[in-house]
Amino acid sequence: MDRRDFLKTFAVGAALAALAPSALAQSLAGGRVSLGIDVLEERGFSDIKGKRVGLVTHPAGVNRRGERTMDVLIRAKSQGVRLVKLFGPEHGIYGTEKAEIPVQNTIDRRTGLPVFSLYGKTRRPTPDMLEGLDAMLIDLQDVGCRSYTYVSCMRLVIEACFEAGVQVVVLDRPNPLGGLLADGPGLDREFESYVGMYPVPYVHGLTIGELALMAVRSPGWLTLSPAARAKGRLKVMPMKGWRRGMLWADTGLRWVPTSPKIPTADAAMGYAMTGLGCQLGDFYHGYGPLYPFRWVGYPNRKAADIAREFNRCRVPGLDPAPRMMMDGGQGVYLGVKDWHNSRPTEISFHMMRLACAWSRGNPYRAASANQALLFNKHVGSRAWFNELRTKGAKADVKAFVARWSAQAAAFRESSKPFMLYK
Repeated sequence: MDRRDFLKTFAVGAALAALAPSALAQSLAGGRVSLGIDVLEERGFSDIKGKRVGLVTHPAGVNRRGERTMDVLIRAKSQGVRLVKLFGPEHGIYGTEKAEIPVQNTIDRRTGLPVFSLYGKTRRPTPDMLEGLDAMLIDLQDVGCRSYTYVSCMRLVIEACFEAGVQVVVLDRPNPLGGLLADGPGLDREFESYVGMYPVPYVHGLTIGELALMAVRSPGWLTLSPAARAKGRLKVMPMKGWRRGMLWADTGLRWVPTSPKIPTADAAMGYAMTGLGCQLGDFYHGYGPLYPFRWVGYPNRKAADIAREFNRCRVPGLDPAPRMMMDGGQGVYLGVKDWHNSRPTEISFHMMRLACAWSRGNPYRAASANQALLFNKHVGSRAWFNELRTKGAKADVKAFVARWSAQAAAFRESSKPFMLYK
C-alpha cells in the first residue's frame, strides 16, 4: 500500500470512527421527533386512503425508525394505500447518481414501480407522469439553505400538480439548522434558478413544509395560472415533538446522507458556512471524506495563518481553529459556539475577500461569464460579485452583511404566519 492509499484508508476509517458515537447516540435516543410520515401512519393513512398516489423521495426519505417511506407506504396496501409511481430528484431515489448528472426514467427493481426522473429530460412532472394520480406525496430532507435543489424540485412538483388537479401532501421534516435563524443574502428575481427558486435568505429557518406553505400563499412565488391556483390543494403533514430551537442532534433522529457531500448533519451546518466561499477562488472544503464543508484549506497557507485571518473577521457564533492532518495537510476547522446567535454565511464572504488577497490575480475578475452567472445564482444578486471585481481584497464585507441581516430580519417577521411549530 503506497502513501496515498494509506492516507485514503486512514481518512475513511477516521471518518467512520468519528461518526459512530453520534450515530449510536441518535439510535439509542429512539427518536423524540415524529416525522410527517410517522404522523401519516399514526392517522391510519386516512389522508390518502383509497387514492392513487405518487411519491417524490430520496434515501433520506425515511421514518423515525429509519424505514424508507416508500416501504412504509407499500406495506400499508392493506390499509387502502395505493402507491403507484415514484419520482426522484437530483441524485435519484437511492442517492447513487452523481451531482449535476441527468438521471433517466426507470423501473424500480425493489418495488416494480415506475420511477420518473425529475432531474433528467425534465425537472417538472409532465401531464403524462401525473396521469391517474389523485395525490402526490413529497418526502425530501432539506438542509435549510436556499441553494439546495430539493426545495426547487418541490416547487416544480407543486406547480405541475396544481395545474393537473393533483393534491400535494408534504410530509414535513426538521430543518437541521433549526428554526430560529435567518441569515445571509436574499435572492433577486433575475437570478431565480434551480439552485435558488425562492426569495428567501440563504439560511431561511423554515421546514420544508413551512416553505411550501409560504410559497403557495405568497403572491408571485409560484408560476401558476389563476385557475390552477384556485383549484390547487396543498396539505402539510406536520411533525410531532419538533421545536424551532432544535438542531439535528436534538431530534434523536439518525441522519441519512441527503447527497454525497452531505453525509452528516455537521456537513449540512458547514454547507451554510462555507458552501458559497468555496465556489470561486482557491479555498477548498473537507479533507478527503473528512469534515466536508467544516474543514477548509487554502493552497500553500498554514493552518495558523488561515485561523488568524478567520478570527480577525469576528464572525458571531463561530469558532475557527487550526487543524493539521496526519499527512501534514493544513487548514481550519469551523466550530460553532452559539448557532442560534451566529451569522454562519458571513465567513464565506470573508473567504472570498481573502481569496482576492492571497491569489496571484483577482479570481472574480478572471471568472468566465458562465462562472459569474452560476456564482450570482448561488449568492442571489450581482452586487456582491461587482464589489469583489472592483475592490478585490478591500471589498466591504461588513456593509453587505449589515444590509443582508436587516433583510433577513424582515423576512423572519414575514414568515411567522406560516410557521407550524413553536
